[in-house]
Amino acid sequence: MRSHSAPTMSATPTHLRRTVVRGAIASVGVVAMLGLAACTSPAGGSAGEETDAAASLESVNLIAPADPGGGWDQTARAMSQVLTDEDLVGSAPVENIGGAGGTVGLASLANEKDPATLMVTGLVMVGAVETNASDVRIEDMTPIAKLTEEALVLVVPASSPYETTEDLVDAIVEEGAAISVTGGSAGGADHILAGMLLTEAGVDPADIPSTLNYIPNSGGGEAVTMLLGNTVQAGISGVGEFVEQIEAGELRALAVSSPEPVELLPDTPTLIDEGYDVTLTNWRGLLAPAGVSDADIEALTTLVTEMHDSEGWTATLEEKGWADAFLTGEDFQSFLDGSIAEVTQTLQTIGLVAS
Repeated sequence: MRSHSAPTMSATPTHLRRTVVRGAIASVGVVAMLGLAACTSPAGGSAGEETDAAASLESVNLIAPADPGGGWDQTARAMSQVLTDEDLVGSAPVENIGGAGGTVGLASLANEKDPATLMVTGLVMVGAVETNASDVRIEDMTPIAKLTEEALVLVVPASSPYETTEDLVDAIVEEGAAISVTGGSAGGADHILAGMLLTEAGVDPADIPSTLNYIPNSGGGEAVTMLLGNTVQAGISGVGEFVEQIEAGELRALAVSSPEPVELLPDTPTLIDEGYDVTLTNWRGLLAPAGVSDADIEALTTLVTEMHDSEGWTATLEEKGWADAFLTGEDFQSFLDGSIAEVTQTLQTIGLVAS
């Protein structure tokens, strides 16, 4: 292990990690205004009667802005199962719209007319908007909730000669493009972490694009295939996307990106343990289409809050190894604004976008 002197960059503020529970819609009149599947007040009911907001949504459409197998797809499908198993909605179909780090899905959401629609978003999309110079931005949509945070894990095939993070990073610095690293979309969390490691190792940010042979993909399944086929030398993704292959002995975990070891991989050191002063936690959340009404926002927020509070979602978090990071309303908006500003700055610092 050796010490590296570059400053720490963290792409996820932690002081905002608190739960905000939104109250149910207090007025039958508000529910009746929804452009969703609205419930009506019973005859003689007063305007002050409380109504279960989630009951006003018979179904909700979920968009995973990536191909099957990755973290966004896993999040959307886990949500669908919990929402229906807990009888919060009758149906919650999932549509995959992959491409360009989620910005293809983002563009689709911008044209969505059904307000009962939720798209998974996260740090990856924040970066992809910048690296792809997307015309449609996250800020144009309606933020609903932050759901989870997850550490990333750096892996190599089981047969790899690289036993430590330092072995791999030194090889990249010395051999450049001869060492291929796969992960999610260009400019996303996986790409950012690779750039941060090289910056920490002393590579000039201006040289990172030519030094780092990063091969992006649209879903975790594609990365696994490349790693198991030994067509790339290393991979970076969320712990939940590689844990099965790690436990099976098909991939070797070198380090995780969280400040502390993660429960699913208790024997895997952190990057800090390995001598690299780098932490990065990937977050995921939900957006609704642009221009939805306040009543629609309230109904969607209440639905997601009820899902978050359910036993099914608690079990999902434990199974997937996702940290609960629930935020709604102004708290999520403030977090989102900060994440966009910080990721943009980090991308500039490590040379992935122009200053």
